[in-house]
Amino acid sequence: MNPYAKYLGERDARSAIAETAGKLAAFAGRLGAEGLRRSPAPGKWSATEILCHLADCEVVFAYRLRQALAEPHHRIQPFDQDVWAGRYTAMDATEALAVFTAVRKWNVMLFERMTPADFEKRLTHPERGVMTVRTVMETMAGHDLNHIGQIQRIAEAAAATA
Repeated sequence: MNPYAKYLGERDARSAIAETAGKLAAFAGRLGAEGLRRSPAPGKWSATEILCHLADCEVVFAYRLRQALAEPHHRIQPFDQDVWAGRYTAMDATEALAVFTAVRKWNVMLFERMTPADFEKRLTHPERGVMTVRTVMETMAGHDLNHIGQIQRIAEAAAATA
């Protein structure tokens, strides 16, 4: 079961993936440095923290995709996002967005050059079971849309209080 499928719905995963960096940059510009650091509620990530998380995840997705394509039935190494997030308050949103954008561009180029058989390669996630590279791509897209929605709500709340 792909927990991010509900965010993707009927949208094309590759299109959603290709659009994300531009959408994030637009929201970052609207929020500005102060707005990027504002948490929407106690215990909730700020837009900066979300951008840092997305940058980390993009690096992870890049590695997972390439390992899956290179190995027979690759086994994914999971990570604890909350432990990784412990460092995000000291990070810079602009740098996180730059990392995300660069690695995302590299991943989009990979998707564009993959064969139909590449998308059907199987891998195993210890918590989610057997999946295909296509499922990883769909997970990326749904994950993006979830976090874009969070940043959008942060930007709307900031505009409402301005």
